[in-house]
Amino acid sequence: MARDRVPVLKRCRSLGLDPIYLGIEKKSKKENAKAGKKMSEYGLQLREKQKAKFIYGVLEKQFRGYFARAEKMRDGIPGENLLILLELRLDNVMFRLGYGRTRKEARQIVRHKHVLVNGKAVDIPSYQLKVGDVISIKDKYADMQRYKDILDVTDTRVVPEWLSADHENLKGTVVCKPTRAMIDVPVEETLIVELYSK
Repeated sequence: MARDRVPVLKRCRSLGLDPIYLGIEKKSKKENAKAGKKMSEYGLQLREKQKAKFIYGVLEKQFRGYFARAEKMRDGIPGENLLILLELRLDNVMFRLGYGRTRKEARQIVRHKHVLVNGKAVDIPSYQLKVGDVISIKDKYADMQRYKDILDVTDTRVVPEWLSADHENLKGTVVCKPTRAMIDVPVEETLIVELYSK
């Protein structure tokens, strides 16, 4: 299975991205040497695509598939639809609910079969959730020290308004479809659309 093994802070620095969007509190002490250089139009578009892929932990082939689906959706704008599809991934929703310190950790929890969607075990991180879906941690894992530690760290994290979280029972519900205004990722999705439209 393909993996992105680039050091996280180094990648954040090259993309001009704050690590907080990945759930990482650390800051890079080094400065980005490229900061003063003027970028071409293509360079800007490519950087926005790389930023989105890096934030959500999606590789190129899968990302292209999401974009193709976003274009086919009847309602909404392709760029916004793309971000909505990425937000509704199971690993991202686990991260947003605070049941993973980072999206990578949330993905690992899903892969290890700790998660139920509407009472059924799901171990596919890219599983697309719908409005009304209930996400929960299996009872046999809910008492693990791991989840107490995770909640200690993520307790101050604000759960987006399109989700509702029940931290007592390690449950969450997709209340509504997120809109672009509810998605706090620093990505210019219009540039991604322009890149793929060439």
